[in-house]
Amino acid sequence: MKVILKETIEPLGIIGSEVDVKKGFARNYLIPQGKAVFATPQNRNILAQEKAKLDLQIAKERATAEEMAKKLEGVVCKITTKVAEEGRLYGSVTSREIMDALAAQNIDVVKRMILLKEPIKDIGSYKIPIRVYKDIEPEITLEVEAS
Repeated sequence: MKVILKETIEPLGIIGSEVDVKKGFARNYLIPQGKAVFATPQNRNILAQEKAKLDLQIAKERATAEEMAKKLEGVVCKITTKVAEEGRLYGSVTSREIMDALAAQNIDVVKRMILLKEPIKDIGSYKIPIRVYKDIEPEITLEVEAS
């Protein structure tokens, strides 16, 4: 089912884009929440008329994302945790712990923005990408240390 997004939804697309989603997702979530409208010729005409406002909003979102990317670039985040004798962690460092450590440095990110392929189980230094916007992914340095 084709819908037109009224706001940027990270896994789907940016505001004003026409995307194909499952019927249930559109009818039960996107449309009732006001996040999308059906992709009818009438709604496409309305979208064309509001294109200037949408472009301005996209530019504003992008500028905010670039500003946050500059703030994140070069950030060093330290996490101290318990370690076994051979240097392996008892648990693992997850994106939730990284989010909390960044919050302690007054950097607000959402858990899904942290692109951690798998939990970190060894001490050391890691480069972790943070998805701020669709194609803006600055990297932070994560240092996992023994307590």
